[in-house]
Amino acid sequence: MDRFSQLETFVQIAQRGSLSAAASATGVATAVISRRLSRLESRLGIKLFVRTTRKLTLTHEGNRFLADAQRILAQMQDAEAAVSLGSIKMQGEIRLTAPAGFGRRHVAPLLPGFLASHPGLSVTLELTDGLTDIVSDRFDVAVRLGTLEDSSLVGVKLANNRRVVVASPRYLRRYGEPTDPQALGEHNCLTFGNYGNQARGWQFMIDGRLESIRVAGKMQSNDGSVLLDWALAGCGLAWRSMWEVQAELHAGRLQAVLEPFSAPDNAIYAVYAQRKHLALRVRALLDMLKQTYARPDYWSPATMPGRAEANSPQSS
Repeated sequence: MDRFSQLETFVQIAQRGSLSAAASATGVATAVISRRLSRLESRLGIKLFVRTTRKLTLTHEGNRFLADAQRILAQMQDAEAAVSLGSIKMQGEIRLTAPAGFGRRHVAPLLPGFLASHPGLSVTLELTDGLTDIVSDRFDVAVRLGTLEDSSLVGVKLANNRRVVVASPRYLRRYGEPTDPQALGEHNCLTFGNYGNQARGWQFMIDGRLESIRVAGKMQSNDGSVLLDWALAGCGLAWRSMWEVQAELHAGRLQAVLEPFSAPDNAIYAVYAQRKHLALRVRALLDMLKQTYARPDYWSPATMPGRAEANSPQSS
């Protein structure tokens, strides 16, 4: 139990930036926080923070340890919630945010059934392609795609996902198929321009290394569904997520190219701010998303939502 409280204290200090702020958040004296940190550092034999008169900064070892500490705390909370959900009637609001396209197709349709199972709950869903600050904007959960860079958040993997370069058969018959990523310079690539994370380029595995290839074309948009519509119309190549194009690939309306160079998994996560006790209503929502996305039949092209249901902005 002492080790567990030390882990909780360490995470609180890392998130809040000072001993006094961690003490205020946990309702104990600053001296207790300091004592727990000292005992943890002594037991590990390393310094977790660099202390100055103004702030605490994580050391290299501390930054690495933070990710493991957050994971351990989250797993403990998962275990506790798993035996509690069935016996407690949940009430209250869940504030949830997700990328526009993915949220419209793969989050919003699940919420009516979730609320039917938990009539005491309500949900507010905000769809945006911007990177929301879930703490200041008071969101309980954010669904995000790709690598998690904010170490102050806990990430729960919901599903695998990868991006593919796609084009219509008509475009490929007319202009040919690129044989390697460098050949994209000879094609009209449908891009976000300087908007979003794709501004750094399309990612591929080349000679065992992950590389970003800068692409260009005559048509740009900050709306992912527009890029997909242009690709379907034969206007060029697009780099899209499998959750978005799998049904189009299955139907033959699009073809994947450069498959031997596909980038690693760009997984789908639910993230939330580390808290000592995550609300059971939030835990129930996370469990529902994980269980739904874990079903192989959910991602089957035969059961995935059609284009009419997914025609919305998306930047994944």
